[in-house]
This record gives sequence, structure tokens and C-alpha cells, in this order.
Amino acid sequence: MCLATWLWFAQADLDALTRNALSGGQVSKALWQHIQLTAISTFFVLIIAIPLGVLLTRGAFSRATPVAMAFANMGQATPAIGLLALLVIWLGIGRRAALIGMVLYAVLPVLSNTIAGLKANDPTLLEAGRGIGMSPMGVLIRVELPLAVPLILAGVRTALVLNVGTATLAVFGGGGGLGVLITTGITNQRMPVLVLGSVLTVVLALLVDWVASLAELLLRPRGLRA
Repeated sequence: MCLATWLWFAQADLDALTRNALSGGQVSKALWQHIQLTAISTFFVLIIAIPLGVLLTRGAFSRATPVAMAFANMGQATPAIGLLALLVIWLGIGRRAALIGMVLYAVLPVLSNTIAGLKANDPTLLEAGRGIGMSPMGVLIRVELPLAVPLILAGVRTALVLNVGTATLAVFGGGGGLGVLITTGITNQRMPVLVLGSVLTVVLALLVDWVASLAELLLRPRGLRA
């Protein structure tokens, strides 16, 4: 894909407006902004969704699971551009609105997989941990979470790819990213700018998914590896 894009650009006749849109490090700036948006939003998804998922599987808090899942579903069911527009009205134009929208949009897969992974654990293994004198926190850290890691990592991988795609909409809230190239190409009817922004987004999503799949294999507990 990258080679085909490069060959196409090599023979394309770029006018002054196109060259101006792609010069001065604007492409690398947009790419770096996109990576930052994806990394920061995913970080906040993890520190919110995983502890919340653990909490919702503990005793009385489990009764709140349907409510929490309903809110998480609302975040993802809402059209991303509509959610971003509401946040811009509330918070104003800037990266903060874009990041909050991305977090709300990507929290569901990590939260649902954390809850599912912890609930799927074999009760006899948990009893065995308690039987050898482990505290509830010890059972959680040394037994429950390691067993739930594969499902949790699958949710993180989904959230990462979702965030790469959603970050293209950050431009409408003043958040930057590769969406700048895409909207510039559409607005000015400059196909090379549009193609470059789109291809970089696709390549970044595929690269993130590949890296996440490697992390999924490497971070899986040894006893759970096939």
C-alpha cells in the first residue's frame, strides 16, 4: 500500500496548493498529533476501564454492572461526530474535547472484556488460592487478573484500533491529526492530499493492530500460551 502510494505520488502532477498543504513538515506534524491522540486516549481508557471492570466484579458493586455497561454502550452507540460536537459545545474547541470523546467511544471493549474475563475464571482456582492463605487482593492480582489477561488484551487491541479511526474526527474539534489532511483534501478538492491522509490512517491502524497482536502474545501468562 505504501509503495503504491509512493509510486502514485512520484508521477502525480502536484499544483501549488497541494505542495503547500504537504510542505513544511505538515504531514509529519499531523501524523505525530494522530499518534499522540491515540496513545493518550488509550492510556485514559485503560486507567478507567480496567479498575472499573475489576470493581464491578466485587461483591455488592456487581449490582451496578448493568448501569455501567449501559453508559458505556451509550458512549459507543452515539455517532462519534455527534458526540464530539456536543463536547465542543460544552468544553470549547481544543484537544481536550477530542480526547474525552475518544475515551468515551473506546471504553466499552476494555470494560466489557475485563468484566467477562474476570467472571469467566474457574471458581475452583479461586478457592484454591484462598485455601493456601491468599488474601482477596492476592487472589485478584496473582490468580484472577493473569487468567483474564487474554480477554483484557483483546479489548485493549480493539480500543486502540477504534481510537486510530476516531482520531481522524478530532480535526472538527480543533484536535489536529491526520484528519487535517483528509478534510483539506476534500475541501480544496486535492486528491493527493486526501489520499495521503487516508493511506496514512489505514497504515497506522494496521501497524497498531499488528503491534497490539504481538503484545497480546508476549504479555499472555506462560501457563495460558498454546
